[in-house]
Amino acid sequence: MDSDNDRTTRQEVPVEKTISDLIVGPPKNVRDPRLFHSLSLVAFLAWVGLGSDGLSSSCYGPEEAFLALGQHQYLAVFLALMTAITVFVIAASYSQTIDLFPSGGGGYLVATTLLGPYAGVISGAALVVDYVLTISISIASGADAIFSFLPIPWLHWKLLVCLFVVVLMIAMNLRGVKESVMSLVPIFLAFVLMHTWLIGYALLSRGAQLPSVMHQAVAQAQSSAQAVGWFALLAIFFRAYSMGGGTYTGIEAVSNGLPILREPKTVTGKRTMLYMAFSLAFIAGGILICYLIENVQMVRGQTLNAVLFERIASKWPLGRGIITFTLLTEGALLFVAAQTGFIDGPRVLATMARDKWLPRRLAHLSLRLVTADGVLAMGVGAGLILIGTRASVDALVVLYAINVFVTFTLSQLGMTVHWWKVRGSERNWIRKLSINGIGTFMTASILLLTLTLKFDEGGWVTVLITGALIGLCLMVKRHYGRVEKAIEELEQQIGPKTHPAQAVPAPPRDTNAPTAVLLVKGFDGLGLATLLTIQQLFSNEFRNIVFVCVGEVDSSMLKSHEDIEEFEKKIADEVRMYYDYAAQLGLHPETRTGIGPDPVHELQRICLEVAGTFPKVVFFAGKLVWDTAVEGYLSRFLHNHTALELQSWLQLYGYSLVILPIRIGPTLRPPPRDEEEETAGADSE
Repeated sequence: MDSDNDRTTRQEVPVEKTISDLIVGPPKNVRDPRLFHSLSLVAFLAWVGLGSDGLSSSCYGPEEAFLALGQHQYLAVFLALMTAITVFVIAASYSQTIDLFPSGGGGYLVATTLLGPYAGVISGAALVVDYVLTISISIASGADAIFSFLPIPWLHWKLLVCLFVVVLMIAMNLRGVKESVMSLVPIFLAFVLMHTWLIGYALLSRGAQLPSVMHQAVAQAQSSAQAVGWFALLAIFFRAYSMGGGTYTGIEAVSNGLPILREPKTVTGKRTMLYMAFSLAFIAGGILICYLIENVQMVRGQTLNAVLFERIASKWPLGRGIITFTLLTEGALLFVAAQTGFIDGPRVLATMARDKWLPRRLAHLSLRLVTADGVLAMGVGAGLILIGTRASVDALVVLYAINVFVTFTLSQLGMTVHWWKVRGSERNWIRKLSINGIGTFMTASILLLTLTLKFDEGGWVTVLITGALIGLCLMVKRHYGRVEKAIEELEQQIGPKTHPAQAVPAPPRDTNAPTAVLLVKGFDGLGLATLLTIQQLFSNEFRNIVFVCVGEVDSSMLKSHEDIEEFEKKIADEVRMYYDYAAQLGLHPETRTGIGPDPVHELQRICLEVAGTFPKVVFFAGKLVWDTAVEGYLSRFLHNHTALELQSWLQLYGYSLVILPIRIGPTLRPPPRDEEEETAGADSE
């Protein structure tokens, strides 16, 4: 937005097509009122993009649980029932979270709001690691499903196939969420239809036997309890129940992904949650029952699902083709399930980055309006995990399903505490507290069992990685806190010295006079200190000063066109606060502001525009300089280098950008010379 006294023709920065543009697509315009509708997902597409993680877990969660039963496979009947109940309890709990957090209630936000920032950072770090593992285990399991019907010697290609899929999904998500989801719809539908058909056929064809299967399961449970004791039998059952904990991962994805859903978001979110709960409960529970009634056993080089489908359809006409196609859809959907990690993982990173727990660049949007750094971070993390485990599902399952229950438990605990606090004003508080209370108990129980059983087997690696991420978050938060405090102190020191008691008339504009252009990030101490430094170093050199500020549109603002307009107005109003300070220094002040996902691109446009109006122009930017090496290193890593990038670009057009150091802490002075050096210096003079 240009100042009132200088509205110039908008200039566009010359743009050349790059390979990146061909891969990820052309830029999107944040000012387009139709943008937000076109980016949002209806319930069906949300079920595809967010529900694929939950449904894909039926490809390995029930298998892990069934194998953990050992010789007590009859317990699969009760395990299937318990699985369905758990799915619906967690889904009901998160539906209440959607009501309370209609703009997005992921585990990080819920824990932060209801339990405090430190509970939030634990939940957020656990969720980030869980999404990285979601991508890893989904892709590794997908490769297993596909290699189940390929020759065993081909297995040595599995890791390369997994890494190729990671790279492919990174490229898809850099183009945009909706584009990536639309391309996955056929795979998702094929999986749901084929698995519903085969499981439904197995259950209906054996329908007459199901009552006797149930009766035998009860009789065998009683017999085993008499032999080994109820405690031992329950230990076996709950161990299997916890080993299948991966089945429930992905249910929370809907509440995390609310910002990308179609309005009204709460209605769309609840409908998506309903689709997910029914489909997951039927497929996961049905698979467990089918394992039992079809007497499925392990076969080397094949998943239990592959053996199950072989038992069901091998004698059908075209049976081999049906089995192959079903396994292909299973493998493909497992690849699709990694999409949940790429959708919600960067969103959690961006939210934590906005709260200054992680580098701010993780909240930045690309010109395609996706959090590109977050997508790359999730992809690189998943690739490293796959390499470290050699894409072994057995190893990944040990690492998996611990962190998601950390987030589940903290979220449910936060909701339970909330309903207790508002019991005086909430009519249905008992029902709501009961739902979240039961959810807390179930998820906490699974967490304790999973952590106990898997810790020595390798679960400690997950705990170590999550702990390291939490430590990094605390260090980053401390640094950003110091930066904010330093800038506030600068403003307190400089403001009273330069701001007049009453407004001073600004000198008239002279476009041919030397002009300083100051790049600022809003009205703050750094901008004021840089303004004062310009005047001290170049006293009476400049007659005009133009304050340039670009507001960066991050992922939190992609909600409505009105939010973008309000943000643009806020930036313009804030920069105008420099007027009186500049007038007090005898300068003619003007402002130029803009917004965009890429500040450098927008700054390039505005700088060329200003240079066209004021021929004798010099650009300036301030840079904080720290008094310790550690903070200096963190500053280089945690802050962007917009000024340096713009400096190099302006030089191509013959313009100069001067970066002025604004030191935080005591100013360094040269070491004193000894008397002999001083005498020698005097003699030479």
